[in-house]
Formats: sequence, C-alpha cells, structure tokens
Amino acid sequence: MNLRLRIALFCFAAFTFIGCDRITKDLAREHLANREAISYFHDVFRLQYAENTGAALNLGDDLSRPASFWLLSMLPLVLLLLLFGYTLTNLKTLDSTRSFSFILIFSGGIGNIIDRLLYDRHVPDFLNLGINNFRTGIFNVADICVTLGVIGILYATLRKGPAGKSIIS
Repeated sequence: MNLRLRIALFCFAAFTFIGCDRITKDLAREHLANREAISYFHDVFRLQYAENTGAALNLGDDLSRPASFWLLSMLPLVLLLLLFGYTLTNLKTLDSTRSFSFILIFSGGIGNIIDRLLYDRHVPDFLNLGINNFRTGIFNVADICVTLGVIGILYATLRKGPAGKSIIS
C-alpha cells in the first residue's frame, strides 16, 4: 500500500475513533448524568456516569490545577504528538498491528485530553463491567482505545520480539 494511502487511513481512523469517543461522551452527559446506573446482562454491564479529574482510576485527582494541567494534559499531549509524528514517519515500515495500535493509543489519548482542556479536567466515564463486587473502574471509549492499543503493541512485540524473531506462534 502506498504511503499517502496509509497516512490517509491513519488520519481517517484516528478521527473516527476520536469522533466515536466524543459522541458517546456527549450522549453519556445527556442521558446518564445525575441518574441511577442502568444495568444489563444480570449487572455484568453497567452504564454509570462519573466524571474523572485524574488519570486512570482517578489517580492524581487531588493534584492542584496547575500540576494537573501540566502532568495530565500537556505532558501527555506532547507524548501523543511525538507518537503521531513517529507513526507517520515510520508508517512505511511499521506492521499493521503496530500501526493500528498506535492509532488506537493516539486517538484514545487525544479524546481524553480534549475533555481535560474543554471541561476543566472533567473526563466523563460511563462504562463498567463486572460480576457482583468484582468490577472494573468506570471507563469510556477513549480508555478502551488506549487499552486495546497497548495490548496490540504487547502482542506485536511478543509475536515478533524486539529483534524481529518470533517469540510466540
């Protein structure tokens, strides 16, 4: 596949994932905020609105506003822009799994940073999985993208290894 098409697909996918994240967060704000959790499949899946001012699982939510701005918005933004540049520069040589994983990580990260910047550090979360009291934290589509991207990178690394040799079949 030629490089221009790969760049176009990368950008299209990134905008698509960011768009899905934005739409679902707006829907959650509109339909889930200030309401009881909605449960499905015997409470395995819940739609439950929460706003997070920290990182994953509210880590860092007690940071001062300036510290939060720099550590949870600007630093990740710089790292994501570096990832974006790295990916575009190396699209020709990256395998599909790594390329797609980088798209997911970039999109999810940007999705949450948009909320941090536009809504005074408040990132809406609204998805929860679990059985009885064994549950995940509340998360959003951007978090799913980042998690799947990291899993994809781990898979690609295990499959090819750092030296390009297969570790798993």
